[in-house]
Amino acid sequence: MAYKTLICFTTCSSKEEARKIAKDLLAKRFIACANIIPKIESHYLWKGKLEKANETLLILKTRKELQASVEKEIKKLHSYELPAIEFVDASVSAPVQKWVEGETPQ
Repeated sequence: MAYKTLICFTTCSSKEEARKIAKDLLAKRFIACANIIPKIESHYLWKGKLEKANETLLILKTRKELQASVEKEIKKLHSYELPAIEFVDASVSAPVQKWVEGETPQ
């Protein structure tokens, strides 16, 4: 199966930062949808140390052809030195695929 839709996950320092990134990506029509999940607790290794942070999870729906544009824009707007930007192929229904394609006509 050829996947056309991607789900992008990135963690943000705050709900405001997630909203800013989502608004920018929507305005540029790089994504069809953004889901913001506040108040997640992240545990990770950073520069050899175990870290913990309260973050906001940003979930984005886009097309495979726009992956590079989405990644570049997130990096431009993100406050982190190394934002985690993860893309996953998504098998979605035909109506959802059509909606994503229609909202991201690039």
